[in-house]
Amino acid sequence: MTEEKKEEFRKLLNERMEALLEEANKTVSGMTDQRENYPDPTDRASMESERNFTLRIRDRERKLIGKIKEALERLDTNTFGICESCGEDISEERLKARPVTTLCIECKKKQENEERLRGV
Repeated sequence: MTEEKKEEFRKLLNERMEALLEEANKTVSGMTDQRENYPDPTDRASMESERNFTLRIRDRERKLIGKIKEALERLDTNTFGICESCGEDISEERLKARPVTTLCIECKKKQENEERLRGV
């Protein structure tokens, strides 16, 4: 992979991480600013349900931030874009769609088929 392409992916990964961190900060400040009291149990349950949903999304985003950091480390160690299963190059199209990926499309399909067979 050329240095120009690496920098392109580094920029993309950093932009995604900044956007995720910004959303996380909004969520935290929004939850600490909410001092609403819902006397109606239905309203309170609805608010709690929305809050739990938001927290689940933020947890997924937290995991994605970890994957982004790992992808940035792979860029630094020149292993970005190399399938960790077969050692072949991961296509640029796949990396653009999912820059945190560690598997080429063939190895990912194989992994998904194995998971499906095991019922995971």
